[in-house]
Amino acid sequence: MKESTEEYLEALYTLTQDDKKAGTSAISKRLNIAPASVTEMIKKLANKGFVDYTPYQGVTLTAKGFEIAQKMTRKHRLLEKFLHDVLKIGNDKVHKEACKMEHALSDEAEYALCQTLNAPDKCPDDNMAIPPCNLGFKSCEECREWGMDNLEQIGKRRQDIIAVSQLKENQKGKVVFIRGDNKVLRRLLDMGLTPGTQISISRIAPFKGPVEIAVRGSKLALGDEVAGNVFVEKSAVN
Repeated sequence: MKESTEEYLEALYTLTQDDKKAGTSAISKRLNIAPASVTEMIKKLANKGFVDYTPYQGVTLTAKGFEIAQKMTRKHRLLEKFLHDVLKIGNDKVHKEACKMEHALSDEAEYALCQTLNAPDKCPDDNMAIPPCNLGFKSCEECREWGMDNLEQIGKRRQDIIAVSQLKENQKGKVVFIRGDNKVLRRLLDMGLTPGTQISISRIAPFKGPVEIAVRGSKLALGDEVAGNVFVEKSAVN
């Protein structure tokens, strides 16, 4: 796939969060490309099945486009974390450097990078969330126990997932993946929050306050950081 295609899809991933539609002007501003050129490229992406596009109404990613966009965004933000935390490159340079490297980073290298960085959830560039991997693990602990040697035996997760922190009040979903170290996982297990658990959002506090969820007849309050690392099946959210 051409780097320009990946760049467009990656930009759309950020611009269409929370099921928003991206306008041509917003895409143009983000990529620093003329609006006319953006429109032409969006039409090409639509013809290839990567986006849904209606003139004057905006652009959204299809499932096909979302998969690629999320993968590229994940690689980019992992690289930013590596460049900043390990190589000590300044915040003002990590984004540009990551843009150069992300297209050449293999899936195996992405996996190793995540392991090396201990499955980070935020990158240094505006503290943006790092998307979860698409491997068929239920937790980062399970991933660490599996190891690099047997990676090819792990299939991809079949469903798109979304963080609990992105859900709205009264929405329901099934937990399918938990990101974090042993301490986080044990805490959630003790709370009865495990992969396969059905939850519903009872209340969301303002200004990134705790998210109150109902699980197995009880109510639990999850801090914003924890809620951002518990993922539910997106297609099953209701």
